Amino acid sequence: MGPDLYLYAVIILVIFAISDLIVGVSNDAVNFLNSAIGSRVSTRQVILILAGLGILTGVIFSSGMMEVARKGIFHPQFFTMPELLVIFLAVMFTDIILLDSFNTYGLPTSTTVSIVFELLGGAVAVSILKITSEQGSLADVSNFINSGRALVIIFGILLSVLVAFVCGAVAQFLSRLLFTFDYLKKIKRYGALWGGIALAFITYFILIKGAKGASFITPESLHWIQTHTLTMLAAIFAFSTVILEILILLKINIFKPIVLIGTFALAMAFAANDLVNFIGVPVAGLHAYTLAASSGSPATASMAPLAGSVATNPLFLLLAGLVMVLTIWLSKKARTVTETEISLGEQSEEQEKFGSSGLARTVVKMSIGFFSVVRTLMSRPLRSWMMKRLDTGLYHADVDKSGKPSFDLLRASVNMMVASAVISYATSQKLPLSTTYVTFMVAMGSSFADLAWGRETAVYRITGVLTVISGWFFTAFSALLISGVIATIIFYSKAYGVMGLLVLVVILLVKNHIKHAEREKRKDMDQIFNLKKVTDVNSTITTTYQQMGLFIQEIKNSLNQSLEGLFKQNEYILGAEAKKADSIQRWSNIIIANIFKTVRALPDENRVFSYKYGQTIRRLQKLSDGQRDIACRAYEHVRNHHRGLLENQIEDLQQVRELINGILEDTVHSLKEGHLERHKTIIRKDSELRKMAAKLNERQVERLRSKESKTRLTILYYAMIGNAMMISKQCQELMKIFSESFSGVNTGIKR
Repeated sequence: MGPDLYLYAVIILVIFAISDLIVGVSNDAVNFLNSAIGSRVSTRQVILILAGLGILTGVIFSSGMMEVARKGIFHPQFFTMPELLVIFLAVMFTDIILLDSFNTYGLPTSTTVSIVFELLGGAVAVSILKITSEQGSLADVSNFINSGRALVIIFGILLSVLVAFVCGAVAQFLSRLLFTFDYLKKIKRYGALWGGIALAFITYFILIKGAKGASFITPESLHWIQTHTLTMLAAIFAFSTVILEILILLKINIFKPIVLIGTFALAMAFAANDLVNFIGVPVAGLHAYTLAASSGSPATASMAPLAGSVATNPLFLLLAGLVMVLTIWLSKKARTVTETEISLGEQSEEQEKFGSSGLARTVVKMSIGFFSVVRTLMSRPLRSWMMKRLDTGLYHADVDKSGKPSFDLLRASVNMMVASAVISYATSQKLPLSTTYVTFMVAMGSSFADLAWGRETAVYRITGVLTVISGWFFTAFSALLISGVIATIIFYSKAYGVMGLLVLVVILLVKNHIKHAEREKRKDMDQIFNLKKVTDVNSTITTTYQQMGLFIQEIKNSLNQSLEGLFKQNEYILGAEAKKADSIQRWSNIIIANIFKTVRALPDENRVFSYKYGQTIRRLQKLSDGQRDIACRAYEHVRNHHRGLLENQIEDLQQVRELINGILEDTVHSLKEGHLERHKTIIRKDSELRKMAAKLNERQVERLRSKESKTRLTILYYAMIGNAMMISKQCQELMKIFSESFSGVNTGIKR
């Protein structure tokens, strides 16, 4: 590459820095937002303003961290500037692809782990290529790589996962024993002392993280802070306790300022510690280019000066901070990642984000056995006392316009306190860790200790946690591999390879954007079906039936698409409808949960009708089963390249389709608009469908006798008709229940 191409490479790195900031912050926002947003400590706007201030403060302290990208993983003096640019370009290509993919699926991962393994993969690849081109020995790779530092970083990160979970669980368990789930009643007695401890850790966390990189703090002051830890903690504790006691006397919930201060602290630590993960590599590339350009021989200049201290332009840090702040305000993917962690710590039983897995079931089984043994070893009075202190029935979530909190402020405060303490200690001891791993595992430990992982939710929550953790290992492996491959491509193909990779990255980002938009659309549908709170029973019943109408409309649409895909042998259409079956099942479960809420709120005089809701649940389940069977049978048939339906079979099913469409449309209109007069029409059409099915059965028997229709086609044909009849029957039964449920109930339903 010539001098101009080197400059273009640096420009690409700078552009990538902005892109990486956006995708990186979208992933790491979960670190400092989940406790505040999950507990709804304040409005989202207030939380984001405070987090933004923390980010802008943190970037001021981050200049010292940039050295990781320049010399933390490899020895720059053994590379030339072009070789370093190859490594840095490979790292940035890989980082954007990986982080955006994780963001799309709402999985938090570690930007620290990704950047470390990307640098390692790219550096190893270029080292091997350099050695082989010079006829050297592969054993010399160890001279290029700072393997000792890389192993320390990896070990420290893995160790922090276990430590963070245990610390979060223990701290939450003891705090809940102290305050119980009705913590506001105990706040006067223990609140100031507990809050003083929490603020001492959080404030010290701010000091230790800020002092580490702040240019205006002298080395003597930094040394004093690090050597007088206990003195500072005691002073902060005493001062905080007095202030919090005053707030309690003023009847202010002291957990709110604790969570808000903790949000600021973690946002600051994130910016100070993780900014290197986003702009460290582009800044290192710029330093390498300017150093080589000033030497007079850019292609062969020594990069040894990069191993020393290089100051980062404060303007770069400020601009990076502004991009980060804008991202947490505007990025939809940041919300998606945050919602994943919050859902895994949800106190109440809601719709689970993850399914179950064999490993999770094994973990749950072993845990049940372990705690059964623990209970037998405890004395009865102690066990009784603990059960009273940990009575989840005392938990009450206040619902506002934005919805209900996922957990209370006590747990949010524990998350902030423990995460701050673990990160502060590791920083003071110069131990590397991932802020993502620490905050995530602390939150999981506290939710586990808070009994959020009950018998009804544990297997799904553990599956979610295992999915996230396996994603972390996947991050490390894929970062190492992909970065090495991309570095090899760029090393040999030069500018052509870079241009091709740019096109590939754009395509992948667009595809991920489309996937994320589809996921958001499904989530919006979930919100439409969700019934947040039962206020008025009559209006709630009406709303629930309207939701059923919308649900049946979705089944009607899916049924039409499935049959159309089957008639045209279109695997793409049928694949989409088969996937949609999971969403329809989920919507069915949400409506069923809404029915349970309604039954609980029914007045005694209407309890006589509550048995109708049990019937309704069965009808909804059968409707979703019918849709799934039609879509999946058709998809499997076409995907396996079996023979398509005969022309006369398609004509038969078109007649069935028209009739079932009419039945579904009448049912949708009745449920959504509150009209009962179409009940008789639905009964008549159902009767017509059954008579038609009898005639179609005779036709199919003739096809079998003449060997015109083979076994697989016959099974598929009968399944389509049978499911249509079953769906029609469920619609008829739903309308019957709909009519009977409102006898004597004033809901505005039109008869």
